[in-house]
Parts: sequence; structure tokens; C-alpha cells
Amino acid sequence: MGDVYTFGPTFRAEKSDTSRHLAEFWMIEPELCFAEVGDVMDCAEDYVKYCLRYVMENNADDVEFFNQWVDKGLKARLENVINTPFVRISYTEAIETLEQHLKEKKVKKFNEKPYWGIDMGSEHERYLAEKVYNGPICVYDFPKSFKAFYMRANDDGKTVQAFDMLVPGVGELIGGSAREERLDKLDEMILEKNLEIDAYWWYRELRMYGSQPHGGFGLGFERLVMMTTGVENIRDVIPFPREWNKAEF
Repeated sequence: MGDVYTFGPTFRAEKSDTSRHLAEFWMIEPELCFAEVGDVMDCAEDYVKYCLRYVMENNADDVEFFNQWVDKGLKARLENVINTPFVRISYTEAIETLEQHLKEKKVKKFNEKPYWGIDMGSEHERYLAEKVYNGPICVYDFPKSFKAFYMRANDDGKTVQAFDMLVPGVGELIGGSAREERLDKLDEMILEKNLEIDAYWWYRELRMYGSQPHGGFGLGFERLVMMTTGVENIRDVIPFPREWNKAEF
């Protein structure tokens, strides 16, 4: 198959009671064949810029409204995002930056102290995007310990070819990766994460007789609307918000 995508509802069962989480949200998920993680990041950056450029050109009145009444700096920020290449840093560099800023007292403290191996929280993500780089960034090569079993392993044995796109005001907008097409490596990760290998027979079969490198990402549609409008609460950008412990509709 060539490049494919899906756009549909996604559900999360864990407790996430924040201004950026819903129990049900919509996600755009492209998948690219013959792609490495760098290609996937290229596609993600181009896609976000395309969406913002389209809104700026076709919904100028709406942008002016939100710029006046919701977020005074919205228009300038969107133009800056469209015209500026996104910063790309490794997870290791991101953690070192957070640790260095703590050491130099550029930031007083985080609720959770950053260290190599931690799954960065929203406070870390937004600090990097808003205070350090002042724009969208792509963080790549995460530790394999907290990433999904299907993400392609790096040669260092510690990290996988995953990336998160972090944007000011929102935090994580996109998560993606190159997929593990090597069956032996895939089996190693399934067993390492204590998953039942027989349950993944259909997934393993896709790689059993050879496959091709491929990768993709998921973009939270409501978070893209937040970024485009400056609205701070995700419950305000979806008609019927379903959040943790509140899903009456």
C-alpha cells in the first residue's frame, strides 16, 4: 500500500483530568511506507504548517476574532510557526536542557524532577516549547522503557525511533514513530514488555515474510484547534466533551 491515513474517534481509559485531555477525542493518523523517523517528522511539520496556512488564508475573520478576544498574540504566533523551521532535538538533549536550566535556576522547580528515563510531563513539554525554544519542537529517540512495543529500536539498545511534537500553549500535539519491521526485534520487545505474544499473531504475520520500513503519527484534532484559536481548555473546542468520569452523552 502507499501512503494511507485515518481520521476518527479515539478513547483513553486512564484518569486524565486536565485542560488538555479528554476521554474521547479525534485523531488524524497518517502512515507512510518506505519512511524513517526523519521522514515522518517532515510530514508532521508540513501538515501542521499546511493546516495553519489554510486557516490564515481562508478563515482570516475568525483568526482576527480570536486574536482580539481570546489570545492577543495569536496571529503573530501562527505566522511565526508557519515561517520558521521546527527545532529538532533528541530526548537526551531535552532532558539535559531541563536539568541545566534547573541547575542555573532559570526555572525554580518542576513538580516532577527531570532525569533520563522519565516520561516527560506537560510541565516539561510546555517549558521546552514556550520558554526555551519559543515555538514548536520535535523531540526524538525516546527511551524504549515507556514507549510502545512496535516502535523501531535504535542500535544503542536503549532508545526507539519515536518522536513527539511539542507546541506552545498545548504541549504534545503529535506523537509518532518509525515502526519495527524486523520480526526478531519485534518479538524481543513484545517479550521484554511482558505482553502475550500469541495475542499479536496477526501483527507478527504482517512481518513474517518480509515487510518494508514505514512510520506514521497521530495528531490530536482538538489540540490542533486549540493551537489555531488560542483557546486554552480542550473542552471548549469540541461540541460534546467526554472527559474522565463525565461522559453522560
